[in-house]
Amino acid sequence: MIEHLSTETTSVVVDVRRGIPVVLHWGARIDEIPETWSRPPVPYGAIQFVEPISIVPMHGDGFMGRPGFQAHRRGGRHWSPRFVYESHSLTETDEGSTLVCHAVDEIAELRIETHIILTHDSVLKVQSTVENFGDSPLMLDAFTVSLPLPSHAEELGVFAGRWIREFDLQRFAWPYGAWTSENRLGRTSHEHPPYIWSMQTGAGEWNGDVWGVHAAWSGNHVVYAEKLPDGRRYIQSGELFHAGEMCVYAGETFSTTEVIGVYSPRGFTPASWGFHNESRRRAPRQNLSPRPVHLNTWEAVYFNHDVNKLKELANRAADVGIERFVLDDGWFGGRRNDRTGLGDWWVSGDVYPDGLKPLIDHVTDLGMQFGIWIEPEMVNPDSDLLRAHPDWALATDGYDSVLGRHQLVLDLSRHEAFDHVLTHLDALLTNHDISYVKWDMNRWHVQGSNADGKAGTHDQTVAMYALLDALRERHPDVEFESCASGGGRIDHEMLRRVERVWTSDSNDALERQFIQRGASMVIPPEVMGSHIGPSRSHTTGRRHTMAFRGVTALFGHLGVEADITQCDDVEIAQLAQLIDIYQGYRDLLHGGDTVRFNTFAISAGTSLAHGVYSRDRTEALLAYCQLSSATSLTPPTWRIPDLIPDRHYRVDIVPTDPSGSVLVVGPASRQPDWVGRAQKGEPLSYSGEFLATVGLPAPIMWPESAVLVHLSCS
Repeated sequence: MIEHLSTETTSVVVDVRRGIPVVLHWGARIDEIPETWSRPPVPYGAIQFVEPISIVPMHGDGFMGRPGFQAHRRGGRHWSPRFVYESHSLTETDEGSTLVCHAVDEIAELRIETHIILTHDSVLKVQSTVENFGDSPLMLDAFTVSLPLPSHAEELGVFAGRWIREFDLQRFAWPYGAWTSENRLGRTSHEHPPYIWSMQTGAGEWNGDVWGVHAAWSGNHVVYAEKLPDGRRYIQSGELFHAGEMCVYAGETFSTTEVIGVYSPRGFTPASWGFHNESRRRAPRQNLSPRPVHLNTWEAVYFNHDVNKLKELANRAADVGIERFVLDDGWFGGRRNDRTGLGDWWVSGDVYPDGLKPLIDHVTDLGMQFGIWIEPEMVNPDSDLLRAHPDWALATDGYDSVLGRHQLVLDLSRHEAFDHVLTHLDALLTNHDISYVKWDMNRWHVQGSNADGKAGTHDQTVAMYALLDALRERHPDVEFESCASGGGRIDHEMLRRVERVWTSDSNDALERQFIQRGASMVIPPEVMGSHIGPSRSHTTGRRHTMAFRGVTALFGHLGVEADITQCDDVEIAQLAQLIDIYQGYRDLLHGGDTVRFNTFAISAGTSLAHGVYSRDRTEALLAYCQLSSATSLTPPTWRIPDLIPDRHYRVDIVPTDPSGSVLVVGPASRQPDWVGRAQKGEPLSYSGEFLATVGLPAPIMWPESAVLVHLSCS
């Protein structure tokens, strides 16, 4: 029995005869399914058949790769189950095609139910659930989803990274054997976020078969890509368990993380739209108001919360068009530095003797929303909370706890700890006019045992979801942001619960060009927090112009994170101009399709180009960014594909300075024609076919500068 799920561009062909489904084909659409799907040859020196790679491959069936299901009962029994077909169904819903398959092992007393969804826009979603219908517990060591890929998926692309250098794409030939990354930090992580790409050799932003796979989970995870000795290959992904962490008791069920797959025959950029569309579907609220411009106080005042200074900052923010004022760390308990106070979620009487209301009233009277920073999962040893309840830390009895950032993790799986935090945060949001919460998480899970003494990361992750869900239910008009030392918790399960993620603690515009380019492969711009930082970056020490910082930050959810009370009149005018540009193009930026371009010497980081197209392709806002000195004296060619071939597009340069100047070098006569004419207010127009096939010579620019280009159909 073979089932075919298809869209205009994609086919997923599934063999359901074995109970646990086998994906025979995931890729380009095929219109005819043969009566007999040809099986691979049986190699010499092996067993007498080739076990297919199922969604949950089993060792007991003869699969010699990494099993997707590893479990046992007491004494090691039933460690290698074999499931058989029980039933299946294929239905069409508003979301797309849904295939549900049931498999059973009567000897091991287990049942596995697998859901495969192919949405109308070609996003593949897979999740399996095991049911223990026996009378004894099942210790679960691994339970993941595997997706086979064709032999021409010859390369892998993975995001490496670290704090202030997130989403650094590494691309390499798929090695013989296995490549794997395992994350045990208790959050999605900077270092190994659970996204992986595979592609044919030579695939680029606009060409070639590209597949992306993501395990939508905010805790520990594993990503595993194997090329078997017979040449077959697959990607396996899901939650990673510590030893003894997961047990499925009699009569209970447990599900894998949902694994999301995207595919495009036209390169990375169209494949990215699948992840973006799925993010938008998962958003906790649809049809949000335009994403307001933030001012975050962290890099303006740090822990120095002086009410008069904050009011002055709010005044200046309102003057330049900022729409939301977010009070960062330092407002609560004894929190005067990073060593104290976490867990004491009440307004500090030392810093705010009259409470937060006077500051909030000042901000809202200026027409801005008020937001606030919290870190509910963390606790300082030097806090009233931990002094009163030392056993509430997620730690292992008998050992000295390993501190990170002078803090420990608060065990939210303890009902009393959960209720304590929920009560205080509920009161904070109930008693104040707060419309936005920045939810941070700054410490890894290290030897984190719960009250039972077992590994607690899974339960902690589930409890974190429950706490956030409870606050959203009680305060449905409050928006939330996910932050974890910057971009340490960005995944599609978190995106069910938050309207925004903090992409990185780095506001260095040069670093952000690379960070945001990587992040744009998996999340849409409206959830990508991007701030205009101070002229001198506090993470790198580099200095950048306001225009370069602004153009970089425009292509996300724009904010400002600097002491703008110290800006001179020229800088304030520039900032106001950039905010006005963002507000003018906000609907396009947050409602269109993100695009990235293959630009000259991109591998060397010489230049980058990116932007957003309107869905109907009648308009675009693009940035060409010169990052370092080019090796060539003449500009490279910037090809701009996927516009309407027979429509003509007017090419304007958007001034990012009130004077009307643009960041190009030399007189108009030394620039490419389209730049020179635009500088003189005489923009040219070109057909979509010309822009895609021939393209435009890039402008001549200083390193670490950018030009903003608007295309509109004539």
